[in-house]
Amino acid sequence: MAVRATVNRFPMDQDAQEASGIPWGLTVTPFATRDEDGKPPAYGFNGHLLPRCENCYAYFSTYCELDQWAWSCALCGTLNGLHTEAIARYSLPESCPEMMSSFVDLELPVEGAEDEMTQARPVYVAAVDLSSSEEFLELTKSALEAALEALPPGSLFGLATFSHKIGLYDVQGPIPIVKNVFIPPDAEGTLPVELEDVMPLLQFLAPVDTFKDRITVALDTLRPTTSWERTSGAGQGIDGVLMGGRGFGVAMEALFKYLGSEYGNTFALARVFAFISGPPDYGAGQLDTRRYGEQYASKGEDADRALLPEQTPFYKELAAVAVQSGVCVDLFAITNEYTDLASLKFLSIESGGSLFLYASTDDSTLPQDMYRMLSRPYAFGCVLRLRTSSEFKIGHSYGHFFPDPQYENVQHIICCDSYATYAYDFDFTSAVGFSRYASEQPVVQIAFQYTVVVPSEELASSGVGSTSRGKHFLKRRIRIRTLQFGAARNVNELYDSVDPEAVLSVLVHKVILESLDQGVREGRMLLHDWLVILTAQYNDAYKIVQYKNGSAVSSQVDVAFSQCPQLQPLPRLVFALLRNPLLLFHEEGVHPDYRIYLQCLFSALEASSLHRAVYPVLSSYSTPDKQAYPRHTLSRAALITSGSPIFFLDAFTTLIVFYSSTADPSLPFPPPQDCLLRSTINKLKQERSITPKLIFIQGGQEDASAFENYLIEEQDVDGSGFTSVMGFVSFLEDVTQSVLEYMK
Repeated sequence: MAVRATVNRFPMDQDAQEASGIPWGLTVTPFATRDEDGKPPAYGFNGHLLPRCENCYAYFSTYCELDQWAWSCALCGTLNGLHTEAIARYSLPESCPEMMSSFVDLELPVEGAEDEMTQARPVYVAAVDLSSSEEFLELTKSALEAALEALPPGSLFGLATFSHKIGLYDVQGPIPIVKNVFIPPDAEGTLPVELEDVMPLLQFLAPVDTFKDRITVALDTLRPTTSWERTSGAGQGIDGVLMGGRGFGVAMEALFKYLGSEYGNTFALARVFAFISGPPDYGAGQLDTRRYGEQYASKGEDADRALLPEQTPFYKELAAVAVQSGVCVDLFAITNEYTDLASLKFLSIESGGSLFLYASTDDSTLPQDMYRMLSRPYAFGCVLRLRTSSEFKIGHSYGHFFPDPQYENVQHIICCDSYATYAYDFDFTSAVGFSRYASEQPVVQIAFQYTVVVPSEELASSGVGSTSRGKHFLKRRIRIRTLQFGAARNVNELYDSVDPEAVLSVLVHKVILESLDQGVREGRMLLHDWLVILTAQYNDAYKIVQYKNGSAVSSQVDVAFSQCPQLQPLPRLVFALLRNPLLLFHEEGVHPDYRIYLQCLFSALEASSLHRAVYPVLSSYSTPDKQAYPRHTLSRAALITSGSPIFFLDAFTTLIVFYSSTADPSLPFPPPQDCLLRSTINKLKQERSITPKLIFIQGGQEDASAFENYLIEEQDVDGSGFTSVMGFVSFLEDVTQSVLEYMK
């Protein structure tokens, strides 16, 4: 569980917090195997015996004062009695993880009989769009073949298709058999028959160990529906216009109900991989994509605001059905046409899944992403709860979860991998703030309860359970992290403790919410105004600006935060975020689906990955085996002045190796496999949550625009061709003027 606070010394009170201009909060990556410093938790058993505070329900930790019969809660100060068993346990502190570390991971007893638990087999279902092209299906087949290699032993796999009909594959016989159910074309229609009546679920779900070859044969039989089939199946629409044939909504709803019948019996979590090549345009859940083509400007509407909200609650409501059925949905959109991901995204993010967007079938990383996603461990049925000491409270929580309907500040996460990150910001509960006594420091406690599926072989190797192959057991665990923070005595101390990457994380969440609510223009203004206010507060705190005739002198405004190294990255990060497609205007050529994809990606990334995605890391090499400089600004001037022949750019989703036009021809291109640069690239690819696209460019001989588009710091170098775009220097001048206006 990695935790990063925006400030490592908290503001003393509300006035200090407002005077600083820094958002106060933290990010947490609950299923990360280690903390932010690379330290693992102390593991143990009997998590249900861990003492809890009678007042605030916080867990006992190393920060609690303990005497022979009682303990004082580190969060609220309540004195709690100890049970006889706990007194005996704590008399031997080395045997108790919670006495040895403030970061523990403890096993909990699983409710239910052990023989029921053995039936918790991992279930995976692929739902493939046949209203598509041969290229789409070839890519999907490659992805599913990669998935079959990554699935754990004992997994069950089902193959379904959708178009104007739903197809269910039985691969357990000598040859694959598909049974179809036609989807009613009208938006209110439901299937005439339950899928369970078409094919019993346990006939549909085949053990991968036994039937992998048959599943591969079934994948090879997939063909796109012909235009004739769609015409006869879909029928004529209004005024003789042909209706489409992609009944995605009905297919998903039917699959969830189908799988839900065995939830808690055959499986504890089912994952559905939905591959879609365009917008749902048939049956219930069909989307009207004409809104993308409308001329909003002529109507006086903000296109960026009009295209960001969902047009129907259908998929948000369907996500709730998925959750109740124990289903997590990963949505793979492989299309460059408008698919309205603003409506579809809820299906994945609210069910604990991921949203992937590939603009083309060429050079797509879908098979690699699929393999990577299934190879890493994940937890499910998770509950996340953050508690604070009594002087402050949670203001907002951000991330892909759904809040508990009954308990405040309790978040449910259906499926969580080791990369998924959530954010919180804080408010004071009163004007008093924190005590100046060192014994009463601010405390945060994060509890993360989760379930993992453990193969019986793993249990047997640890000396627990049976050795029957293919059986899976559920393990319920609780991971608890208690952190104590100092309180800054003045604003200088606060600024010196800033973590700029954590600040960026919280800012991105706030900006995305503002964009969804009020439109991209408002999101941009929020970000710009925040930097102006922060700059003004900093200049005021450090007494930098002198006043002449009652007005501040512009030449003295320090927009570079030269006296505070921790704040120095922030202007560049804000500048880059304003240049990011996340916040560019519709008329600048940003596809609305790409913007939604970025919103979903950015709001789940941990802080250092988000930093790379917003302001890429540019380093240089004198040879493929020797790094010259670890970091350059994203400007042509930096390239020229460095004099290095090789540059490596890490933009999180893309990695670019660029050889300058003046590079020595004897330098090997592309860099050889056994060099330092290659090993750096391979390490980065290994650590990523998604597969970055790797590009090699030889300057002077190939088109270098893919690389040059990232050099955003000079005017007109963002690739949009908009002459109004400011370079970084002009941007700082604009901030200076805005600061002077603000300080008047």
